[in-house]
Amino acid sequence: MGKYEMKCDCDVIHREIVDGVKSEMIDDECILDMADFFRALSDSTRVKIINALYCHEMCVCDISVLLNMTKSAISHQLKNLKDLNLIKARRQGKEVYYSLADRHVKVVFEITREHVEEKVK
Repeated sequence: MGKYEMKCDCDVIHREIVDGVKSEMIDDECILDMADFFRALSDSTRVKIINALYCHEMCVCDISVLLNMTKSAISHQLKNLKDLNLIKARRQGKEVYYSLADRHVKVVFEITREHVEEKVK
């Protein structure tokens, strides 16, 4: 055993804590959806797109220029983000403009950025 490893030889020590936490746990379907959400943010290109859309609504062409990527690559990532309800699209004539789906995505982006920048200091 390592220095900090402890072997627990009982079933449960604090049943009331376990039962209390168990009653507050989120259901499995929601947990899987949350994991998908975080998986979507595990790709730096998708985070860059979220960052761009955090600043302003944009079309595929403008995002591709901004990120120096092909329109096809950006479209693929936009589809992933849209499928996960992180962004939304609106059509204006022939152009499709993308923006963050709601304030929750904006808040998660802000909190994540704050956390990461705090770690650096």
